[in-house]
Amino acid sequence: MTSTASTADVPHARAGSSTPRAHRLPSTGALTDRLDRPMRDLRISITDRCNFRCVYCMPKAVFGRDYAFLDRDELLSFEEITRISRIAAAHGVEKLRLTGGEPLLRRGLEGLVEQLAELRTPDGRPLEIALTTNGSALAVKASALKAAGLTRVTVSLDSLDDELFQSMNDVRFPVSRVLDGIEAAHAAGLGPIKINMVVKRGLNDHEILPMARRFHGSPFSLRFIEYMDVGTSNGWQLDEVVSSAEIVQRIGAELPLEPLAAAAPGETAARWRYVDGGGEIGLISSVTNAFCGTCNRARISTEGKLFTCLFASEGHDLRALLRSGIDDDGLAAAMASIWGARDDRYSEVRATLTPELRAARSKIEMSYIGG
Repeated sequence: MTSTASTADVPHARAGSSTPRAHRLPSTGALTDRLDRPMRDLRISITDRCNFRCVYCMPKAVFGRDYAFLDRDELLSFEEITRISRIAAAHGVEKLRLTGGEPLLRRGLEGLVEQLAELRTPDGRPLEIALTTNGSALAVKASALKAAGLTRVTVSLDSLDDELFQSMNDVRFPVSRVLDGIEAAHAAGLGPIKINMVVKRGLNDHEILPMARRFHGSPFSLRFIEYMDVGTSNGWQLDEVVSSAEIVQRIGAELPLEPLAAAAPGETAARWRYVDGGGEIGLISSVTNAFCGTCNRARISTEGKLFTCLFASEGHDLRALLRSGIDDDGLAAAMASIWGARDDRYSEVRATLTPELRAARSKIEMSYIGG
């Protein structure tokens, strides 16, 4: 495929330059961090903008009309994203996830997906290319994204109650349009589709059973996420967390569940299936049952910093390296050095921190690094 991204999306392209056509680099060999964890999953935030103002992610009190978002030339270009992804694949990455902000807001997104779809692992396999979205534009974009090479989507949906949903997204966006987007993605073949619900006690935990009932027997996998202390703008408190164990108990009392084995090493969600054959759910327990020991995910922020943990306070500036003219060997060495020094395990040590120490710790915002 030929990318449809324009040179306008490449602020630092040189005259006469073109995207490298080598879509596969030789394997760099085993790449592990200090805790012997491989790098298998790369999550790339392609925009810091979002059309929602969810209370746990981008509250209006912080991200109001005067908030200064990044300028266009501060964003990684599509070619820069593709180059990082190509080298990551040589290091062992097999899955790319595009995030935001809201990634469907990035102009020309289909062109980026086309470029990424051409990449291969060292043994010639295509990468899995996924996208996490709030679903607001999915009904319009699903078919084109599938045609460009997107593998599947995950949709954030925190309530089926329209009044509550509009209150949570804080821009009065109706839940029906997100549900329409999910159906459009399914019709386009962007599956298996996962639906993520962040559960916050006293806000939407009464929606756990309605969500389970709605997607029981459907082709969609519903995942419940414990409310996490990502960033510092959401005012996180431990007593607002509804544990995965409690969620399983609530659902299982009406729709009996049984545990499933993990589908792949490093999988974030513990899987449960309905005893009656009505499908499965997932539980992401970053607070009550941390999975740092198997975490194989790296993250690239919107302006090209490599973060080795969702709860990190600092990243490593790959954009500066890219725009300095570094060659692929140099960039690969830099990425290997960063991952090799990784020893992050914040979710495991969170419980040992006092509320004051947790509050004092600087952490990057989810809207900047993606989920």
